[in-house]
Amino acid sequence: MKKIAIICMLLLAGKMASAQTTVAKQIADWERAKAFTKEYLDAMPDDGYALKPTSEIRSFAQQMDHLADANYAFVSAATGKKKPMEESLEKMADQSKGAVSKGVLESYDFVIASLKGMTDADFAKDVKVFGMDMKAGAAFEKAFEHQTHHRGQATVYIRLKGVKPPQEKLF
Repeated sequence: MKKIAIICMLLLAGKMASAQTTVAKQIADWERAKAFTKEYLDAMPDDGYALKPTSEIRSFAQQMDHLADANYAFVSAATGKKKPMEESLEKMADQSKGAVSKGVLESYDFVIASLKGMTDADFAKDVKVFGMDMKAGAAFEKAFEHQTHHRGQATVYIRLKGVKPPQEKLF
C-alpha cells in the first residue's frame, strides 16, 4: 500500500511540475509574440500609424506604444531591472512606423533578455506590480496577456486600412 501511495504522489508531483511555467517556455512564447507583433507592425501602412477609429481611442501607434510601455512596466516590476529609457513610448514626438516599430520590438528584447537572466525558482519570488502583490511568474503571465490583448485590438485598425492582418501564431 505504501508503494502505491508513493507512486501516486510521484505521479502527482510530476504532473504538477510539468504544468508550471518554465523560463524556457516563457522565452519561447515571448519570442513567438515578438515575431507576431512585428508582423502587425509591418502590415500597417506608414499612413495607418496615425489612424484612430474614433477620436476617443488611441491611434494605432499609441496602441502599440502602450503595449511596449506595459512590457517594460510589468517586467521592471517583476525583475527590478530598470527600463532602458525614462520616456513613455506613447509620449514620444516621433510616432512614425520606424520609430514605433523600433521601440516596440526593443520592449520585447527587454522582456526576453530579462527572462534569460532568470531561473525557474525566480518565478516564485514575491513582487509588487501596479501596487499588487504577486509572484514574478504571474507578472510575466499578466504581461503576456496584456500584449496579446492590445495586439488583438490592433487587428481592427489594420482591417480599417484595408489590409489583411497577420495569421494567428498560436504555436
